[in-house]
Amino acid sequence: MLRKIQIAIDFLFYFFTAGNKHSVHSPFVFDFVTRVLEARKNKPTYHAIELLRSKMLKSNSTLEVLPLGAASGKKPKREKLRNVVKRTSKSAKYAELLERICHYYQPQYAVEIGSSVGISTLYQASGITQGYLFSLEGNPGSVRIARHNAEKLEYLHIQFIEGMFEQTLPMLLEQLPRVDYVFFDGNHTLEATLHYFEECLQKAHSGSIFVFDDIRWSEGMQRAWQKIKNHPRVKVTIDLYFMGIVFFRTEQDKEHFILRF
Repeated sequence: MLRKIQIAIDFLFYFFTAGNKHSVHSPFVFDFVTRVLEARKNKPTYHAIELLRSKMLKSNSTLEVLPLGAASGKKPKREKLRNVVKRTSKSAKYAELLERICHYYQPQYAVEIGSSVGISTLYQASGITQGYLFSLEGNPGSVRIARHNAEKLEYLHIQFIEGMFEQTLPMLLEQLPRVDYVFFDGNHTLEATLHYFEECLQKAHSGSIFVFDDIRWSEGMQRAWQKIKNHPRVKVTIDLYFMGIVFFRTEQDKEHFILRF
């Protein structure tokens, strides 16, 4: 109950303090707001992905769900696919934002930590036209479905990597020359989030973009977000309440923005 009250207070604070493009004085962030955050379009690729989501939400099939990340310690269980989709997939509003980020900045080496059944993966991949998306997922059943969905839409530039993030992430990063974009959406704990952040940071550069999901999911995630904001290499952060975006622009002074979305 106390946690719910705190979340309500946090949201009210966000709602009444969040700015818009008129309160942004940074040319870079103003460009992000006008060309990415507010540039909503109804693209044909969105419709194709949402059709897949709709089919999965009507499915009676089940898959085994392993107790990974914040749920570790629990027993594996079989769960209906439609419930997994409801619980783990980003809404169209936020998934479309991920697509717009990828479309506008065109990362060549993009990483997703936590693909689940691949809805967000497909949105991000639809925005990447010149690069590759490496999507990490620990649940074999989810990877199977995500691969099937990607094959249906012929997104051949997605590489799904199955296994525990602690093993697969360092192996992947060792093979990549750099990371241009990372979406952190797995193991929502303080320690794991900071660990993955530090690992990816080794391959980040001035133009890299890190996106963190569920930054207010728990007290641990809120603390992780604050630590990330305070990191000396982080220059610009954008807080959208549920999602946090990080830029490493070495030519820019450190600034934090809370924007309404």
